[in-house]
Amino acid sequence: MNTFTVKAFGAESATADLKEMNIERRETTPKDVEIEILYCGVCHSDLHTARNDWGGAMYPAVPGHEIVGRITKIGDEVTKFKVGDLAAVGCMVDSCGHCESCKHDLEQYCLNGFTGTYNGKDVHLGGHTFGGYSQKVVVTEGFVLKVPENLDLAAVAPLLCAGITTWSPLRHWNVGPNSKVAVVGLGGLGHMAIKLAKGLGAEVTLFSRTPGKTEDAKQLGADHVVISTDDAQMESVKGKYDLIIDTVPYVHDVNPYVSTLNINGTLVVVGYLGGLEPILQTVPMIMGRRSVAGSVIGGIAETQEMLDFCGEHNIVSEIELIKMQDINEAYERMLKSDVRYRFVIDMQSL
Repeated sequence: MNTFTVKAFGAESATADLKEMNIERRETTPKDVEIEILYCGVCHSDLHTARNDWGGAMYPAVPGHEIVGRITKIGDEVTKFKVGDLAAVGCMVDSCGHCESCKHDLEQYCLNGFTGTYNGKDVHLGGHTFGGYSQKVVVTEGFVLKVPENLDLAAVAPLLCAGITTWSPLRHWNVGPNSKVAVVGLGGLGHMAIKLAKGLGAEVTLFSRTPGKTEDAKQLGADHVVISTDDAQMESVKGKYDLIIDTVPYVHDVNPYVSTLNINGTLVVVGYLGGLEPILQTVPMIMGRRSVAGSVIGGIAETQEMLDFCGEHNIVSEIELIKMQDINEAYERMLKSDVRYRFVIDMQSL
């Protein structure tokens, strides 16, 4: 298969800083779309992969799965896009297409494993896939998304991961104008959960450990802020919420939140992978048919639905634009939660 070379930023090992490098992209096949990347969001997953925090990282690692750009070339069989269109790519660039999940537009749960935008198995060139910290990307048409022309392009990028990760549970649990939704944690995911739940008409509460986030949360659209370390405030919202979206990315106690769910309410974990500590108490669950669930990104159709919704309601992320060359510093700041609320790389800097 023919290839071409593009500039990228990646890590040679788990302990190396990211630096400029050259990578190969495939020439477009009949069903492919080539995108010049204009902006790429920075996700915690990028950092975890670059540093091999989850194991299984392949090097050189080129992260980035919140990609927005313009189409520069299309294959002969591409029907949905034309050269010059705005386009986006999220966390997946392929899936098997024939399992039960894929047949129901749930490619994120592909039973044979979806192909990650980076650190996935590259079925075209062999080796592994490279992400959006690069000049161009070539993706099969079915995994490319249309971007509403009216939105700020840079601020669209985080919708491709932070946005869809919170939109998918909001839709699955049928959130609408009569829903009471709470969000745990105000970061990249949490701030999108507030905006999207509010856009769907829900009454939205932020659970925060510190009073310092109250003003921000209200500006983002939250109706209420409950300080989760204050027993009296937690007591006052017992049995209140239909859905709680828990975006906290590290191990934490979910038990206090479970009892704030109403009968049939669900707490859905979207930010943390691993064992829950302290242990989950089942009494409040059994006594109120409450659930603790998990969810990951969304399928392609659902991601397009979210982008269209954001276009209609003028919803984008709150971002800080950075140069590609500042990525290592951005990672350090991200570890300290020193970002409001998502870094986005201006790829012109590359």
